[in-house]
Amino acid sequence: MNVVFLSIVLVSPFANPLVIPVEDRVPIIDVEETCKAAAATDKAMDLDLPQSVENCMRDENAAREQLATIWSTYSASNRDSCAQEATDVGTGSYVDLLTCLQMSDPAKWSPTVLRGASKNRNKN
Repeated sequence: MNVVFLSIVLVSPFANPLVIPVEDRVPIIDVEETCKAAAATDKAMDLDLPQSVENCMRDENAAREQLATIWSTYSASNRDSCAQEATDVGTGSYVDLLTCLQMSDPAKWSPTVLRGASKNRNKN
């Protein structure tokens, strides 16, 4: 009887609203559109070293692969917070997500030089 009640509480929408399910996988982000927009912005800004869509995609894919290996080592709250931050303006970036996670726990930090579609790509 207690098991049935507990099961109902866990799946009920009336269960504790502070319990939010967390994905055990890296979120899927459509970085192609973000990379195209980033490359267009670089071109419009007439940068000396604009990043191509291909280089952006390479960096984003490298960041996604790195995230896949470290994702589960970060707390659910860090993953949720960083995923929200990396996609907060309607576009997303695995580079931003990776950077956010690395900054959330410097002890796990590994140096990476990826620009991708990061919102901070032109600040170097």
